[in-house]
Amino acid sequence: MKILVVAILVLIIGSLFSALFFLMKDKSGSDRMVRALTLRIGLSVLLFGLLLIAHHFGWIESTGLRY
Repeated sequence: MKILVVAILVLIIGSLFSALFFLMKDKSGSDRMVRALTLRIGLSVLLFGLLLIAHHFGWIESTGLRY
């Protein structure tokens, strides 16, 4: 599970940097930056949902402070 979470985080960061690259270098007016940012948002929502499902089924446990 940890490897999957780290892999998705790497993809999110890669998508963010590709959007930055397209913002700086792409002068043709294409929508590649928008697609890269949309992919980043989709991956973030996927990761959040995956973490919620994994916690629900007990695949991961929270380690926060308990009051």
